[in-house]
Amino acid sequence: MKQKNRWFHAAIGVFVLLFAGLIYAWSVLSRPIAAYFTDWTSAGLSLTFTICMMFFCLGGFVSGILSEKINIKINLVISAFLFLGGFYIASRMNSLSALYLGYGVLAGTASGFAYNTVMGSVTKFFPDKPGLISGILLMGFGIGSFLIGKVYQAYTGIGDAFRASLLTMGVILFIVVLIGAVFIRKPTEEETNVLTFLDTDKKQEDSKASYGDMKFGQMVKRSSFWLYFIWSVLLSAAGLAVIAQASGMVTEVSPSQTAGVISTAVGLISVFNGVGRVIFGGMYDKIGRAKTMVVNEILYFMAVILMICSIVTGSFVVLVIGFIITGLAYGGVPTTNSAFVGDFYGKKNYSVNFPIMNMNLFAASFGSTIAGLLYDKSGSYLSTLVVLLCALVLGTVLATKIKKP
Repeated sequence: MKQKNRWFHAAIGVFVLLFAGLIYAWSVLSRPIAAYFTDWTSAGLSLTFTICMMFFCLGGFVSGILSEKINIKINLVISAFLFLGGFYIASRMNSLSALYLGYGVLAGTASGFAYNTVMGSVTKFFPDKPGLISGILLMGFGIGSFLIGKVYQAYTGIGDAFRASLLTMGVILFIVVLIGAVFIRKPTEEETNVLTFLDTDKKQEDSKASYGDMKFGQMVKRSSFWLYFIWSVLLSAAGLAVIAQASGMVTEVSPSQTAGVISTAVGLISVFNGVGRVIFGGMYDKIGRAKTMVVNEILYFMAVILMICSIVTGSFVVLVIGFIITGLAYGGVPTTNSAFVGDFYGKKNYSVNFPIMNMNLFAASFGSTIAGLLYDKSGSYLSTLVVLLCALVLGTVLATKIKKP
């Protein structure tokens, strides 16, 4: 198998995830909705993102199970129709419950289907570069919210103009994911045999540390899994809280900023989220899991401290730097999740084991809701950032306890 062929599959995977990652654009997408429905609270709107993350996890898990039973192309077709239906409902909604159903349940599930199907198939073409390919694919997923957010902000007017924008996005997603269904596939048996010998040294190194391919029932009995899982919950919650509330944080620090400036500032989180996924993917392959996690924790601490300083001093520049570092740090979490699962528990059951690890977003997704509640009570995001610091301290302690299964 020519190596260029597998990079074609990687390119298609990035293309699909670029659009499927729009669920992370909620901070920007929600602004015109909040301006139109002025009686809805910040916590009520934030719950939309929490629900979306929860069903993203469920969608990934269900698609992982289905991928063992049916052609993965069917998973992508299901994803396409769920996206179309979800955004149609969101574009027509007049209540939070309808928004929860359209954007939260259906679009969240659709994104989980697309995400896990692409990750579970394309990564199999790169057994010698697990961290790097995870980072490249997840870069597409992370940076998509910036690109789509900018387009949405540029073309969405005042009032209920958001309705037409959401419907248009649903149609575009439907088309993109269906295109992905034509090309995305797993390696054939012949291709798998060739790929196995791409990097003999790496294979031998892995075999020394390998404990066999574990099924998810075996994986969840390991203390290493739960220690890492909670670490991922804490760091993901920190990232999601900032992503969901970033627009509000800009307004608190610098109320005079225009909608365009706010969109750009918030979008930088997504841009560097994408960059961070590639950096941390390569880092995992080079320096290993433990050192990669340490670097991630250091960046998170820097980011939160800078954002606290920005609120105290009213410095917009410091806040933007904090956003950039938050993006880099958060980008490292899903990439490390992916590489960790394959490294510790084997590649054979990756399509089911990986979405089990992604279930951390069930708990982590409440980070955005908690941030909204804290803001409603205190009138400032300073309280949220202090809570995030405490979460990072606990995560750092847990990380030191993780050992090979």
